[in-house]
Amino acid sequence: MKRFHRVFVGLGSNLEDPINQLDTAIDSLQRTPEVSVLAVSGYYRSSPVGPQDQDDFINAVVELSTSLEPEALLTALQAIEHQQGRVRERHWGPRTLDLDILYYEGITRDTDTLSIPHPRLTERAFVLIPLYDLAPELVIAGQPMEHWLEKTDDQTVEHLSL
Repeated sequence: MKRFHRVFVGLGSNLEDPINQLDTAIDSLQRTPEVSVLAVSGYYRSSPVGPQDQDDFINAVVELSTSLEPEALLTALQAIEHQQGRVRERHWGPRTLDLDILYYEGITRDTDTLSIPHPRLTERAFVLIPLYDLAPELVIAGQPMEHWLEKTDDQTVEHLSL
């Protein structure tokens, strides 16, 4: 019998109609075998991390239930990024779509290709705020979500009314 895991995936885009990019990615996740989308956070606008010579990002978080192992889920996420024209030209540069496994219930990883929980999850309000929308009870690195949110108070994230 397959075991299903609760997983949170971060979505981000700042190219080619970012809201549509996120909507399309969520539809693709819905159609991914062994993946069910349980919930979607609000959409948020934030300044880019890294190079500032690019447009603001639109971000969200989705809650999934999946029987895929983390590496198989990563492969599926990268296939969706590729389908939507993701090109990796420069680190933290503009992109049509970025999908990151933020948290995978009951599993941690630290390999060359995958780190769970996401290594910068606790540093970025544009991830923490939508994650809090869906799972305010989560404990990351031994601390409740409120702890990490307080540490990112200085970051501006705008909730979008769609």
